[in-house]
Amino acid sequence: MHSGGETDKVPKPWEELSEAVQDVERILILLHDDPDPDAVASGVALRHLLQEVWGIESKVAYRGIIGRAENKALVAYLDAELLQLEDGDVETEWPVALVDVQPGAGNSPIPAGYPALVVIDHHSDRGGEDAVFRDVRPWIGASSTIVTQYMRAADLNPPAKIATGLFYGIKTDTKALSRDTSAADISAYFHLLPFVDVDAVVEIENAQVPAAYFRKLANAMQSASVYDGVVISYLGQAEYPDLTAEIADLLLRLEGIRWVVCMGRYDDEIYLSVRARDEDANAEEVAQVVVGEVGSAGGRNTMAGGQVPLNGQDPEKLAQRLRLRALSHLQIPLDHPGEPLVP
Repeated sequence: MHSGGETDKVPKPWEELSEAVQDVERILILLHDDPDPDAVASGVALRHLLQEVWGIESKVAYRGIIGRAENKALVAYLDAELLQLEDGDVETEWPVALVDVQPGAGNSPIPAGYPALVVIDHHSDRGGEDAVFRDVRPWIGASSTIVTQYMRAADLNPPAKIATGLFYGIKTDTKALSRDTSAADISAYFHLLPFVDVDAVVEIENAQVPAAYFRKLANAMQSASVYDGVVISYLGQAEYPDLTAEIADLLLRLEGIRWVVCMGRYDDEIYLSVRARDEDANAEEVAQVVVGEVGSAGGRNTMAGGQVPLNGQDPEKLAQRLRLRALSHLQIPLDHPGEPLVP
């Protein structure tokens, strides 16, 4: 666990945020592409905060899809309208707030240098003067923690649905406070707990999945190879982009495994998810090395993701090249045949 040096209120960022939005009437809140629970929860909570404290109208929007069953269940529970944007550059006359992502990141809806009003994120700091208000704290486990701090600074108790979303965002990104966790995450987690709809959390975590999920899970297990503490799996065609992350989380539970690299094809890209058991690892570096200069990647110590465009290449051959890059970087001999997880 990383202390991060902070727990409860954050007066300085709160004051700076207040100054940045004081003359604003409306804001478009943008999440990263194919948003996860932390992005959804922190974006919806920021919209609530802007309305309650400053009377600012805002909308929450994203590109891509929300595919994972638990993520769909969270969105349905929050009953909060999210705008699904078309692929391509975002065009809006509204001031923009980026949540759980930064301009120019591989899964960002806006490019580097875009004049955002607000940037709130907990991933590796990409640098740059790209926002009037910029709160990027990589030592924090979840963006939901940062927004919870803002609500505490405003003396605003969250409604049950908002609290439940923020709680679930922290829970999923920190794996119930067991990875990439700071003192601030712990404080926010237990601050939210009295307001949380526990039954809703149970329902979201156990959301039903279609039969196709189990068929793809079987394929993932059959394609997985184990190399001295490393497991690599290529799913083939994925029904949604974050299926690779879902399978990678599951494979990390395999006894003796230190690293997981899971890949799958969605549309015209190969999606990549990297997981590490050691909290002092650098999953982001592994993902960046694997995707190379033609792809994009980002993440944290124990979890990262990336995408590589196919550009007409055979997906099987590209996945094999990415596999070899991963093995080389993780110091596994390239002539190591690997052992099938499922003989």
